[in-house]
Amino acid sequence: MKNPILLFDGVCNLCNSAVQQIIKADQDKVFRFASLQSDFGHEQLKQFNLEDDFLKTLVLISDEKAYTRSDAALETARLLGGFWSVFYVFKIIPPFIRDAAYDFISNNRYRWFGKQESCMIPTPELKARFLG
Repeated sequence: MKNPILLFDGVCNLCNSAVQQIIKADQDKVFRFASLQSDFGHEQLKQFNLEDDFLKTLVLISDEKAYTRSDAALETARLLGGFWSVFYVFKIIPPFIRDAAYDFISNNRYRWFGKQESCMIPTPELKARFLG
């Protein structure tokens, strides 16, 4: 498997916290990251025809497929393995229900968790895992 790439809203505090948790859980350093606002992020969105509402979703690119919304979160948990793979059981919930919950959080994330003025700048040791 080629390295999965996680595209996230680089100014969202909730998204940045999630990325930090994924970095800690990703013991094998498999995941790569890029902000949705970056040139690389825009190119990937265009490649997978995901340009509309691009800041409202997490995007996971794995095995030449793009996952969005709750599918991206659940697939990320599955790929992390270990404890995180337990969350993949939520895949049995119909997507329209999972995505409604995802959208509710996404639509309120700035109000609840705040946002930064600019995208996260990775530390020197993490820089190689960030694209674009």
